[in-house]
Parts: sequence; C-alpha cells; structure tokens
Amino acid sequence: MMAAICSAKEGNQVVLLEKNEKLGKKLFITGKGRCNLTNAGDIEDLMGHVVTNREFLYSAFYSFTNEQMMEWMEQWGCPVKVERGNRVFPLSDKSSDVIRAMERELRHQKVTVKLNTEVRRILTESGRTRGVELKGSRVMRADKVIIATGGMSYPSTGSTGDGYGFAKKEGHKVTHLYPALVPFNVDGTVCSRLQGLSLKNVEASLYADGKRIYKEFGEMLFTHFGVSGPIIISASSYAVQHKGKQLKFLIDLKPALSEEQLDQRLLKDFQENINKEFKNSLGKLLPKKLIPVILELSEIPGEKKIHEITKKERMRLAELLKAVPLSVTSTRGFKEAIITHGGVDVKEINPSTMESKKVQGLYFAGEVLDLDALTGGYNLQIAWSTGYLAGMN
Repeated sequence: MMAAICSAKEGNQVVLLEKNEKLGKKLFITGKGRCNLTNAGDIEDLMGHVVTNREFLYSAFYSFTNEQMMEWMEQWGCPVKVERGNRVFPLSDKSSDVIRAMERELRHQKVTVKLNTEVRRILTESGRTRGVELKGSRVMRADKVIIATGGMSYPSTGSTGDGYGFAKKEGHKVTHLYPALVPFNVDGTVCSRLQGLSLKNVEASLYADGKRIYKEFGEMLFTHFGVSGPIIISASSYAVQHKGKQLKFLIDLKPALSEEQLDQRLLKDFQENINKEFKNSLGKLLPKKLIPVILELSEIPGEKKIHEITKKERMRLAELLKAVPLSVTSTRGFKEAIITHGGVDVKEINPSTMESKKVQGLYFAGEVLDLDALTGGYNLQIAWSTGYLAGMN
C-alpha cells in the first residue's frame, strides 16, 4: 500500500494487485489488533533494534522517517499516540483505522486496486521487467513491478512466500527462511504446570552452547508448550542465528536485586516465618502458582522448618531465583511467527532505490527482503520506509 501510494504520488499509473479479498489482512492483526505502526525513537535507536542487515536500511530510514510516518497518518485522518517503549499506535487502538486511512489515500492518489487477483509470475525480457502473469494466464503489461508480498509468517493472512518464488525465478538468491519473533518450545513439565502465568519485570537471558546471546527485561508468559511474551519472542530473532546449538533460557525473577541483596531479603522473610514450613514462607516473594515449581527446583524439602534451613540451602535458593533454567527444544512455526527471518538477499538490491541489481524495473519492499527487527513497531517502519523508496523510484 505504501509503495503504491508513493509511486502514484510520482505521477505513475499504478495498479495494486492483492490476492486476498481485502487489503491489509496482516496489518489488521498486528499489535494484537491495535497495530503498533512505528516507534517514536530516534533513527539510531531504530537502527539499534534491527537484527538483520542494519546497514542496508540507512538510506530507507533517512529517506522516510518514523516522524514522517506519524505525520502522514495524522494527515490521512488517523491520529496516533505514543506509549511506553516509544511504541506508536492509532489513537483509536484499532488497526482497521490504519488500513482505512491508507485505503483513502490510495483512492486519493487514483491507485487501481484489484482484489482476489493472484500473480503467478513476473514477466521479463532481455533483463527488463515487462509486467506480470496472473492466475488464469492473463497478462498485465507494466514498465515496473514492485514485489511487496511479505514473508511466510501467519500464512492465513496470505503471506505464503510467493515473493520468494518470484525472486528466485528472476535469478535472485533467497537466504534460509526461519520463523522469527515467535515463542519457544521448552523441555520438561515446568512450563505446562505454570501455563497461563504471566511474569512482569523479570529478565530473560538466552544462551547458545553456554554463551549468552541475548538479555532483555520485561514481561513473559508460560504456555502449555513453553514460553512466550515480549522478552521471549524477541529472543527468537537471535536464536535463529545459532541453529544446531544447545539453547537455554535463564530467568531472573528478581532482576532489581543483586544476589547479596536477595539473600538479605530471604533472611528477613525467613526471620518473619522462623517456625513455618519452607513451602509456606514464599508467599510474599513469588506468585502462588510458581511456589511448587521453585520448591522442586531448589531441592529443599517443602516440609522443612525455616529455622532448619542451612546457609548453603538459602544461597542455593537465591541462585535459583536469579537464574531459573529452561531448556529450549525448538521455536514454534510460521503459523505463530510475527515475522520471517531471511528473504531476498539484500546484496542484490540497490539500497537507495530498492531496485533489483539483476532485473531492470523490478523492485522489492518489506518483509520479502532479508530484513528483520525486534518487536516495538520497527518491522512496520522497515515496511513503510522500503515501500516509500520503491514507490518513489
């Protein structure tokens, strides 16, 4: 949509081909239906949250900034607001308002939108784009074609990897594709026993073969299969770079306290509950659902009286609360992934125009490219900025 709007602004006759029955199906479900449409941080902050091929995006992010995106949304009749973490949402909290604003602008720019129209292949001749062939062998002639098909995540919204096939047929390299911003499957029964428990203000660290590759503070959720939530799914973008290695999470339940401070806190709690059984002394420290699991992992008998607990056992408990271990078996699949890691190799794309270096008049924008970022509106800004450049050129 952004590419079509920007191309039409340049005075081109633009046709937007959409295989779904309506526009913006994936946009509709982003941000749990609220649409976290960009991030209000400065450009360097945006860059810092890009995981793959950061340098490629300099031209795009500086050509069309997050500030401009917010301004355009306001101009198009969709006022926005900034929430914690600089996340930007429509004032109404409705992703449908973002889609409607873009549809109005498409009409205003006289873009022809063809719904239920599936592209089968890109037509080229002597290294130049000549148009597309549609399902049913119908041909549409065009001087330029922009591929903005998205990736493989949430295939029910129409992103079934078509763009990768088009790119490969035109001689482009497509890197390995993995689900990213996705929950993790975890070994054992701990997570299923804690299913539904959400923890705020914890710190998750992800290790690959014993080396820390990620650390983040915030919110997480236990599920029947493993772990999810903002700080967990962001870790998946780093996990894909360590395929085949042994992955393990360590969850710090009390990141605000050092181990010594936590030990002091335990001593204080233990003093107050000196004659109670251990299992009945952790109510102030932990959510009720978590206590049986911590008892088990600490290997301190629940019936043991507080005054019988040794210093060594107390220290072991403090260590555990600072690093609850969870062994990862795998990530979940594309059906649950927010984005795709991998895509059309950016070495073969001009970063200033988004044009293919292999085929004249063929452009790429958005998630079909090998670009991805963490959660917080950054991936949509990649879509807007690359779409803008492709359209303008």
